[in-house]
Amino acid sequence: MERLQADGALVQLSERFTNSAAFGALFREGMDLVEETAAYLDGAGRNEAKALDRAVSLTYATESMRLTTRLMQLASWLLLHRAVKEGEMTLVQANREKTKVKLTAADPGPADTIEKLPTQLQDLIHRSMSLQTRVRRLDSSIHTPPADHIAIGNPLVPHLNALKAAFER
Repeated sequence: MERLQADGALVQLSERFTNSAAFGALFREGMDLVEETAAYLDGAGRNEAKALDRAVSLTYATESMRLTTRLMQLASWLLLHRAVKEGEMTLVQANREKTKVKLTAADPGPADTIEKLPTQLQDLIHRSMSLQTRVRRLDSSIHTPPADHIAIGNPLVPHLNALKAAFER
């Protein structure tokens, strides 16, 4: 359940997510992946790209750009939510700002094309897609407005009232 009743006030559990150990681990994983990718693309990846044939070299350039774009969007989302954790902004403010973050941007090309790329780049692409999937799932649970709770009461009351009215006649 997304909300709990405590001391007469509703508490949204998603607002507490950014202070959790799970968010801390996700943040570290995301930022580590950004750094690892940058180091690879500036070092070993650059050397591997030079050794590729022309068609695969074009795919390498396209996929490394998609990977970089995806990771920058994920890093933006993580940094927004870290700002919530640090008290620099509220979840409502982060929700407004996150509209600038495109978590659906830069999906990789077809699998048969990706398979032609160097193994390390393939691994970075797969790991970034896994991270993106988790962030998308979290984003939808954190930023989906909670359903309004309608007071249902006792569902038998209308039936009891009908019986009472029938026998009072």
